[in-house]
Parts: sequence; C-alpha cells; structure tokens
Amino acid sequence: MKIGILQTGKSHDSLFYKFGDYPDLFKKFLSSEHFVFETYPVLDMVFPKSPDECNGWLITGSRHGVYEDHKWLDPLREFIRLIHNEKLPLVGICFGHQIIAQALGGVVEKFQGGWSVGSTLYKYGDRDVKLNAWHQDQVIVPPSNAETVMSNDFCKFAGLAYDDNIITFQPHPEFNSDYIEGLIENRGKGIVPDDLLYTAKSKLDGSNDNDFFATKIKSFFAK
Repeated sequence: MKIGILQTGKSHDSLFYKFGDYPDLFKKFLSSEHFVFETYPVLDMVFPKSPDECNGWLITGSRHGVYEDHKWLDPLREFIRLIHNEKLPLVGICFGHQIIAQALGGVVEKFQGGWSVGSTLYKYGDRDVKLNAWHQDQVIVPPSNAETVMSNDFCKFAGLAYDDNIITFQPHPEFNSDYIEGLIENRGKGIVPDDLLYTAKSKLDGSNDNDFFATKIKSFFAK
C-alpha cells in the first residue's frame, strides 16, 4: 500500500540531525512491510496530480496556522475535499487535524485557553490514553459530518472521524519523549509559558500510547 505524506511543516533545525524531518518521523512511526511512502512537500507547492497517486494519505503537523495567508493552503484544502469525495483513507495529525476540519466546514482558532504541551491525558472511547501534545490552535467547531472520537477538558475535539475514510488527531502520536524534550529546549522557550514547559519536562519519563495509535492508524489504512 502506498501512503502519500502531505508535508506541511519541517523539523526544527536543532532536531533535524537526530530525528530527521516530519515525514521521517511518520515513516518510522508507521513502519510496516505492507506500506511504502512518498512525500509531497506541499508547503513548497509540490502537490500530487490527483488523489489516485496513492492508496492513502497523511497530513503532517506544522508551525503554521490554517487561518494564515500562504499560497499552498487553498490547494491543500481543495485536495482534502477531493480525497474525501473519492473516499480514500486520510489521516491528519495536529495541523493536519485542523486543516481537514477547516476544509470540510469546521472552524479552527488560536485557543484562548493557551497551549497544550507534552504528555497529555485524553479519553479515547472508553479508554484513557496519553499522547504528546504541542499546540495552541484548536478545532473550535467540527464539521457537521465529523464524529468526536477523542477529547479532554482542554481540547474538546482532540480526535475526529469522518464517514469511515478520515481520522484525525490533535496530539502527536509520532512524537516520543526525546522529541518533546528537544522542542522544550530549542523551540518552546519564549513562545510557550515557562510553567507549561517545566510541567512538560517533568513528565518526560512517563509512558505514552504511541504504539497503540500506530497500530490503530496502520489498521485504518489497511482496511
């Protein structure tokens, strides 16, 4: 199965050497003998010719906001709608979660409640799960055809599913603790409040449910 990665952001320079770029994180996260990956850096205006170029699609995170003025955002929103119309599987993570919601009629804003950073507890169905978060923007109003599948008090619409062919998550199941530590040390200071960074750093040794979500996403694509 060929998975197209629609790259909307890049690793911080300080993390690139150790961890690679965002597509590298997802290739490792979703590693499977059944998958091959192709990256389309849409933030550089490199787009697929059609949704049929791949069997499934994934949209990465980004430091950009979906409400900003970038020439690649309109064609990305249109491509999302084409994928949805053709009923191909699509996964969105963080920025990907947000722009899919926006493209299909939802509302995304810079959340007045501030940032969510580091290991965070969510309710996923009847299960409590922990994933690493790194965001201020949120889906405030989901599209009418979206079902909320993951939530907590801070982020009401942390996971959304659409018509059996799209699933999206606000946190980062592809980020391990080492990556979050790198963000805390090299990107968070001066942007994220110090108390949130301190709390996130204190949780770096805790467990997370990345493997659980890797299995879920791989099964989603495979079906």
